[in-house]
Amino acid sequence: MPSRRGLLLAALPGAAALAAPALIRAARAQGVPAVMRLSHQYPPAHHNARVIAAFAEDVARRSGGSVQVQVFPAEQLAKAGENFPGVARGAFEAAAAVNFQWGTTIPEMNAPTIPYLFTDLARIRRFIAGSEAAKFLEGLLERRQVRNLMWLYTTRMSIFTSNRKPIVSVEDFRGLKIRGLNPLTDHALSAVGAAPSAMPGPEVPQALQSGVLDAGLTDVSAAVSRRYYEFQRYGTVAPYFAVISHVYVNPRWWNGLRPEQRQAIEAAARQAEQDQIGVTEETAAAAVGELRARGMTIHEQTPEEAEAWKARMQPPVMEAFLRLAPENGRRVLELMQAL
Repeated sequence: MPSRRGLLLAALPGAAALAAPALIRAARAQGVPAVMRLSHQYPPAHHNARVIAAFAEDVARRSGGSVQVQVFPAEQLAKAGENFPGVARGAFEAAAAVNFQWGTTIPEMNAPTIPYLFTDLARIRRFIAGSEAAKFLEGLLERRQVRNLMWLYTTRMSIFTSNRKPIVSVEDFRGLKIRGLNPLTDHALSAVGAAPSAMPGPEVPQALQSGVLDAGLTDVSAAVSRRYYEFQRYGTVAPYFAVISHVYVNPRWWNGLRPEQRQAIEAAARQAEQDQIGVTEETAAAAVGELRARGMTIHEQTPEEAEAWKARMQPPVMEAFLRLAPENGRRVLELMQAL
């Protein structure tokens, strides 16, 4: 198997295999399977990873073996921050990301992660089902030289974890070094006196165990798959925000596929999107019980507590979002609120 370093070095501008769709089509006309190397950060036990693995099998079946999706979970192929440049330059064909990882590169992608804005399941379903909001964001992705393939609803239930004491009121955040997501959404944590430090999910467990962080923030299912119960005592489950992951591909590679191959991938992607909704909801419901069974003290946020958090945490993020995305921010919010 090629090394990650070797694949990334292959991403020089003008890399022949991806810069020349005609060559790709010629190879496939001779019966050579198309290969989609798909990099993602999720551990194999994460529900996103399971859906992506099933997607790979579905593509093989629908394409009659003419497309092979090779999945590299848990950052085996590239670190989370290397996925976008790797796909855009052609080092590998596809990657998965969570929406907030686009940060300031595509600030509009942060909209689902504004606290307490987009956690209604019916609206999430409508977003995924070919909505104008989704199409608008896909257009922004295309400007960055990647083509969106599918949206994978990842969570609408977050968990704030700690070893010192439960995080229940906004006052409990004061002075905590907490895992952040990116400079935009971290305004919410700063507003309640915490000191956020943005880092990818795979790095958080070590940071918590070493004392670099006092508190964690992740989706409730990831707290199980990353074994938070082994090093965190308390957890507060809250409908804090939605996280929408997505899989994107290199457009030159995509354009080099035969039409029937693209159709097979698209059909498998639509099935994965629908499968993900059920898997995410079932996994989240089971995760709360499992964390309790594993010894964590879990508090489920009340509607009154949620309103108190929203009043303090949503406004600074909303203001920062509109400053960061002056051209398209209001339009994205309008499209999402219309769902």
